[in-house]
Amino acid sequence: MTTLSPHQAGHMGQPGRRAAPKPPPTYGMAAEFDSPAAIMHAAEAVRDAGYRWWDCHTPFPVHGLDKAMGMHATILPWIVFGGGLTGGLTGLALQWFTNSTGFDFWLLVPVRGYEFLISGKPAFSFPAFIPVIFELTILLSALTAVFGMILLNGLPRWYHPLFKSRRFLRASDDRFFVVIEACDPKYSPAKTRQLLESLHPLSIEELEA
Repeated sequence: MTTLSPHQAGHMGQPGRRAAPKPPPTYGMAAEFDSPAAIMHAAEAVRDAGYRWWDCHTPFPVHGLDKAMGMHATILPWIVFGGGLTGGLTGLALQWFTNSTGFDFWLLVPVRGYEFLISGKPAFSFPAFIPVIFELTILLSALTAVFGMILLNGLPRWYHPLFKSRRFLRASDDRFFVVIEACDPKYSPAKTRQLLESLHPLSIEELEA
């Protein structure tokens, strides 16, 4: 004979009953403000509180906001410099090989330089190489800047939890938002809300992931 526990017995005779659905995971918490001064003050407060995984969203660039957030300089300028340097050296090497050498090598097909002396001019003439060097430097710098920015920003991203918020629609119009992510080590629903409430926002919203 099998003895049922009270919990098991309570569910006997109730076919199709399901457990209560689990609450959706939390992405973070967003606070809404109505002016650049308010978002600046909020950014400084969140920075001083020691949060690391958070961001500000504004309808237009706010001068000094990156400093208020404690953001460090991006590595993108160095990446662009590397791209430009690669382009310049590539342009120089290409013209040196095609105009100043006569050896050949295999590059899917046989490739040979064309060493040709014209009117006693030097085969390796740096002033004559400047236009191609300049063009390749600009081309690779521009491509590196565009694609480097896209990769560093984690783009393309076709979905973001903020898209669920109706209030966030005004982030491109006249509202300013501070969003603290739940993955931050200091994130606590109660303490984070308390911090945001102390900044006197227009609203505070907990965001689903």
